Amino acid sequence: MAGGDPVAGFLAWRLIGYVVLVAVATSMAYLLAAAALNPRANYAERTPRPPDSVVDAQLAAYNLNDKEPLAARYVTWAEGVLQGDFGRAWNGSSVNEDLGRRAGVTLRLVVAGLVIGAVAGVAVGACAAVGQYGWFDRLSTVASFGVLAVPTVVLANMLIIGAVWFNDLTGVKVFLVSGEVTPGVDSLLDRVQHLVLPTMTLALGMAAVFSRYQRNILLDVLGADFVRTARAKGLSRRAAYGRHALRVALIPVVTYFAFTFGALLVGTTITETIFGWYGLGHQLVSSIRTNDVNTVAAISFLAALALLVAAVVADLLHAVLDPRVRTV
Repeated sequence: MAGGDPVAGFLAWRLIGYVVLVAVATSMAYLLAAAALNPRANYAERTPRPPDSVVDAQLAAYNLNDKEPLAARYVTWAEGVLQGDFGRAWNGSSVNEDLGRRAGVTLRLVVAGLVIGAVAGVAVGACAAVGQYGWFDRLSTVASFGVLAVPTVVLANMLIIGAVWFNDLTGVKVFLVSGEVTPGVDSLLDRVQHLVLPTMTLALGMAAVFSRYQRNILLDVLGADFVRTARAKGLSRRAAYGRHALRVALIPVVTYFAFTFGALLVGTTITETIFGWYGLGHQLVSSIRTNDVNTVAAISFLAALALLVAAVVADLLHAVLDPRVRTV
């Protein structure tokens, strides 16, 4: 790119595209939720049932009245979002306040699980590729497919059983299996003890996926001409593989990492439910059950925003790993 930094230009165009995609995805999520969900049904179950005029007024106050045109409701909702206000839930509670706490819960879990899983998976996949058909390659393949074959709910309960057995064996509660924190206790150690098991549940699955992905990509790169050229110029096998082959093989992995992060943000429902972590995934299911349009749309926005941030980070890593981006 003449007259400017090619990396900055590359990232600027990508960022503009991501912002547009977030706006479109969030708008579609709101329109779909507003058209499919029925907040009015929540009032029909009350005893005594409130008059229709009262229900209409209540729903209108929260921008949930289905008797108003969908386009008008969307405009009101979009204006609020641009001001940082996601509106009210069907019961009148603030969507911002509720999701602010829940987002922190889910982020702690997802970031820890995904980072640990990705780093471990890449390391295992790289070692397996370098030692193709060796004992480590065969062992990691069996272990990865074994983890992938086990449903998340089964894996989580296996970890809980193992943790309870270990706690009983040592006589010390090393692992805590329920909740985000112990009631009445506010310490870093307590939070870590609650975080270990759900993090392991996510990390094991992520490590299995990333290890298979990294192994297959690296095997394709190891036979490339530039790797053989590096060896012919006198680089050691370790230096050629680490400095050149692994660097190139990481490019598609960082892209996969970005999309995985966005999906996990609301895809941890099972893990959150089993371990009593009331985050975004748990709240998304609850919101759909209660026909809570504004909360569903807000969670969709947060997921899209998380995907945008992860994609920008992936692009930065792409620019660092791929010299072609810096020479366009």
